Amino acid sequence: MHLKLLFVGAFASIGLAHSSREGPSTPKLFGARKFLSTLEARNALPEALAEHEDHVEKRWPEDSFQALETRQIGGTDGQCGPGVGTCASGYCCSPAGWCGVGIDYCAGPDCQLAYGPGCDGNQSPSGASTASVARPVLGSMPYGGAGIYDCLTAGDIAFTFDDGPYNYTSDLLDKLLVYNAKATFFVTGNNLGKGAIDTHWSSIIQRMIAEGHQVASHTWSHQNLTSLDATTFQNQMIYNEMAFRNILGYFPTYMRPPYSECDSTCESRLQKLGYHITYFDLDTEGYLNDSPTLIQNSKNIWDAAIAQINAATGNYLEIEHDIHYQTVYNLTNYILASMYANGFQSVSVGTCLGDPSANWYRNAGGAAPSSTSSVAQSVSTDGSCSSTITCLGSTFGNCCSQYGYCGSDSTYCGAGCQPGSGSCGVSSIKSSSSTKTSSSATSTATLPVSTDGTCGTKFTCLGSTFGNCCSQYGYCGSTAAYCSTGCNPAGGTCTKVTTTTSQWLFNSLTTSSVVSSPTKIITSPDGTCGRGTSHTCVGSKFGICCSAGGKCGNLVFGLVQPYCGVGCQVGYGICV
Repeated sequence: MHLKLLFVGAFASIGLAHSSREGPSTPKLFGARKFLSTLEARNALPEALAEHEDHVEKRWPEDSFQALETRQIGGTDGQCGPGVGTCASGYCCSPAGWCGVGIDYCAGPDCQLAYGPGCDGNQSPSGASTASVARPVLGSMPYGGAGIYDCLTAGDIAFTFDDGPYNYTSDLLDKLLVYNAKATFFVTGNNLGKGAIDTHWSSIIQRMIAEGHQVASHTWSHQNLTSLDATTFQNQMIYNEMAFRNILGYFPTYMRPPYSECDSTCESRLQKLGYHITYFDLDTEGYLNDSPTLIQNSKNIWDAAIAQINAATGNYLEIEHDIHYQTVYNLTNYILASMYANGFQSVSVGTCLGDPSANWYRNAGGAAPSSTSSVAQSVSTDGSCSSTITCLGSTFGNCCSQYGYCGSDSTYCGAGCQPGSGSCGVSSIKSSSSTKTSSSATSTATLPVSTDGTCGTKFTCLGSTFGNCCSQYGYCGSTAAYCSTGCNPAGGTCTKVTTTTSQWLFNSLTTSSVVSSPTKIITSPDGTCGRGTSHTCVGSKFGICCSAGGKCGNLVFGLVQPYCGVGCQVGYGICV
């Protein structure tokens, strides 16, 4: 794997998210250490939580504890830490060395695990341990070792986000959906006082998978792996696996070490656990610029980076963090618009490496908690599936695809198939798709025809002016993006497509056409679009949105959206 670490102006620092509290970041570069940071920093904490942390440092004067309180909480006079003592059962040892409970004391990664039994990082998810799960080698990507720093496929940018999910992640997924952009989320299981992912964030993790993103591990509570004993190290990885298992039924094979720190011992342990260690070669430092005035610094880094490569030969593996407001609500929009305007596409890490999605996860083994496995599921009546709706016994097929639709071919039963909502695997694939085709036609016959380009359980695309296929995102159309992978049979027809290669947008959407489609939508050659033109703005040089007046244009950040907002024509471009 070629080494392509980018240095651009402000790249003097990897910064907060990649630095341990002991000093500057020192990521491993194929066996050689190179300092990329001169900052002394602790964590990539959101500003509000960083303020909490400062508050902890001066919360308790040395003489502020009464005798009864200190006996209850343990430690020495209420204090804890190296050379002092351990807190009582159920209590946490704050970063400042005081026993207590609550986010100031217990939140990872700063709660002192060895001295605070109640630390979030010490709390195991429900269910059996995944430690005994078999971990055979899958694919050709390296396990353990020096790690992966860059992509292999030209035109791909692996958009990655660390430390979440968090309060902003749902909105981030909405933004990615606008562009049909895929990303990899390096998920931390129980950090920042947000609660464990399997009890507080299950729906967000499931949505990531349903919308085609890759999920990967960023440890349980974001501890520096190079500083941990063998047992604590194991817990950091296994606890996260258990939580993923409780949510998805499987866990990732890709991970990113917190602070990008992983020494030779860490590398060896991760290899034995069957993990691909994943770093990056582009960092816009959004975590250092989390304010409306500073975020321009990150945009400048992006602009300089994208100017150095082209989509025909270049790629990046980029790191961001979805726990920072400006990154999610400002920088992400800027990057996505620029990325696609320059001919790149946002993909997962596995995709940019050419690693089949079947290699991204391992079957969990062991029992999930009874509360998860005992959830009553109803049989799908509209072709959709979820944690509460199963495809088993439905007329659409027994397999639930990664996009949340029932079917019976490899699109539904193969990679990304959701075992908790139907059957998966080769044995579940029917030899003929005639059953699925006829059932979808029957189920949509009674639905009213879409008049605004939307479709699904209430409206069908059949007979609409937008096209007969209902995409995975609920819009009518007649190109590959609507009729192929993820197409919803409950809202229209789904057919095989003939596709010519394109590096631009949406998996060759701009040059794909449906076999037997009565109307061929083509990329706008002159900036016109919409009803009556058969022109889509997707892939055009004029912009990706089709305005109410039938003109192509792009997102305009911070302003009224003349092209992509009110009146934007769904089915002929991207609308927000």
